Parts: sequence; C-alpha cells; structure tokens
Amino acid sequence: SFVLPVILSGGSGTRLWPLSREKYPKQLLSLTGKDTMLQATVARMSGFTGALKVASDPMIVSNEEYRFITAEQLREIGYTNPTLLLEPFGRNTAPALTLAALAALSDQTSDPILLVMPADHVIRDRAVFHMAMNTGLVEAIQGSVVTFGIVPDRPETGYGYIRGGEKIAPEGGGPPGLKISEFVEKP
Repeated sequence: SFVLPVILSGGSGTRLWPLSREKYPKQLLSLTGKDTMLQATVARMSGFTGALKVASDPMIVSNEEYRFITAEQLREIGYTNPTLLLEPFGRNTAPALTLAALAALSDQTSDPILLVMPADHVIRDRAVFHMAMNTGLVEAIQGSVVTFGIVPDRPETGYGYIRGGEKIAPEGGGPPGLKISEFVEKP
C-alpha cells in the first residue's frame, strides 16, 4: 500500500474577498510566502519518510474553470504528471472525496491510503506535520479514518469543529490522539 495525496482545490474563497475572487480563488494566490497556497500544500509532502511510501504525484480535485492555472502552478514546482479531477462546479467536500476515492481505485491494482488536504491551509512546521502523518498512518493502516485538527483559540461561528472523545495511544509510540466523539456543524 502507499499514500496518495489528494488536494482539494476547488473552492472560491469568498470569505477572503477582495483578494480572493471567483475567477482567482485563494488557493491560487501567494498569501504566506513565495508559493501559492496550492503549491505550498503539494510541497508539504516533500521529504516525508514514514510507515508508507508517498506517491510521487498528487491527485488534485479542482473546479474545471481553474484547470489551466492549476496545471501551470504545479508545473512551476516540478509536478508534470499530477492527476487532475475536474468538477464542472463545486459541490463541497463529500462529493469531491467520493470522486477522488473512485479515481484512486479505478486502476484495480492498488488500494492507497488517501491523505486528503485542503489547498488553503497554512502549516508552517513541516516536521511536525510529518510526525502527525506518521502517527495517523499507523491508525489508517489498521483501517481507521483519521482526521487532523488544531485546538481553536476562540469560538468562531464560520466554522464547525470536532468534539474529541476518549484518548488513544498509537501503537509504536508517537503523540496520543483522540477518538472523535462528534462532528459539530457550523451554526
């Protein structure tokens, strides 16, 4: 088995208007450094060594309208053979994940573990991210669905959250995790 990075890059980023616009969403902008948010998300996987090998090219789920700029941004950082799954229009996370899962299984020769990452997150410490990935992979290899999150520093009505439950200690050490008690939707 191997890890297939799946990057969700189809949103329009309307909360960041006027920087992010329908024709040029936030994941295609350079907001926190020289790379765009999409490029930074793809690059975040480089240097990962862990329980499983990571596929050399990611799978990108994007809006059909952004296909050329997405391909160009990936080419600029050395990815010339990514899988681009194009949605005719955005349908949110669950349909995009379903599309990615079906595409990952389409060749009938592999059953990868999907590492799903939104293209608009900022993660500054790559080493800590890789450590969290390794911890999550141990659970995923055993059949668990794993999600990563951060502890919020304030309430925010624009976002839902995950209510943590019982602590779990991963096999082989590593930082402990929490079972998910509940996904709470934004109000």
